[in-house]
Amino acid sequence: QVQLVESGGGLVQAGGSLRLSCAASGRTFSPYAMGWFRQAPGKEREFVGRITWSSSRTYFTDSVKGRFTISRDNAKNTVYLQMNSLKPDDTAVYYCTFMSRYGDFGLPSAYDYWGQGTQVTVSL
Repeated sequence: QVQLVESGGGLVQAGGSLRLSCAASGRTFSPYAMGWFRQAPGKEREFVGRITWSSSRTYFTDSVKGRFTISRDNAKNTVYLQMNSLKPDDTAVYYCTFMSRYGDFGLPSAYDYWGQGTQVTVSL
């Protein structure tokens, strides 16, 4: 079992920044990848980005490219989602996810563990 705990959400004005953290605990921490998803009210859960653990390569959905970055701290088993130039459309609950083995990064079903989510609200 892997437990994921997100933090860092909150209310921010458009154009502002937030950094979300995801702390992992549990079994020997060796994911294939860690991902971030988000879900806005009335919408389906949406892939945001991911980092492949062995290579630290990242990939993002088009709507956040150039604004969001993902990084990690191996010593702390923590992954971060840095969100800059936030827009009201970024308002959602953000979820941290853990992928044990290679899969379709964009599919929620490819991820084995999920955090509880953290609310991000971007105001005008």
